[in-house]
Amino acid sequence: MRKIPLTGPAYLLAPLLAVVLTACSKPEPQPEPVRSVKLMTVQPGTMASETQYAGEVRARTELRLGFRVPGKLVRRQAQVGQRVKGGDVLAQLDPQDFKLAIDAVRAQLAAAETNRDLAAAEFQRYKVLRAQNFISGAELERRQATLDAAHAQVAQARAQLDTQANQSNYTRLLATVPGVVTAVDAEPGQVVAVGTPVVRLAQDGPLDVVFAVPESSVDALPVGSRAEVRP
Repeated sequence: MRKIPLTGPAYLLAPLLAVVLTACSKPEPQPEPVRSVKLMTVQPGTMASETQYAGEVRARTELRLGFRVPGKLVRRQAQVGQRVKGGDVLAQLDPQDFKLAIDAVRAQLAAAETNRDLAAAEFQRYKVLRAQNFISGAELERRQATLDAAHAQVAQARAQLDTQANQSNYTRLLATVPGVVTAVDAEPGQVVAVGTPVVRLAQDGPLDVVFAVPESSVDALPVGSRAEVRP
């Protein structure tokens, strides 16, 4: 091989060519990073859905309590939301008229008992006279009838007294079962009739949840569907 000596300018050209060649060369391509992928197996199933409806919780048994006698309401102890036991007093009517009626019947009973005692004594006296043949048997029978009537009057007066005592007791409205007062329908000062609801009482026991469902959604709620009650 023949060597060609390089002169001064040639010495300068060689490094320049190397630089130019180096600068014009393309960089080597970098490999793309490997991306991880998550895999999952899809199985057939059912899609759960949730629908909300507004409703209210009610006692299965709600009682509307009223008085068994008419009168003027003078006191109402029951308050909405109050928990009561069986026998608790919920309201009170004015008992004054009933007390006066009891006093009148007691006076009638006393008079009837007096008449009975007189009739009994009279019958015993006529019984002795009949034994001595001083009176006829018909007269003694009349005295017996008078005594029987006096006994009947006493029994009637006692029955009336018991009735008036019950009427007086009915001036107090009592809770018949344990529960919670849900409403009051009368206030002190009102005159209430027999059976007019005064207090509503939700009896302790099972509760019912009541809510309205649009007709278009009824078929989507088969019997036995699970429901969750939220406040």
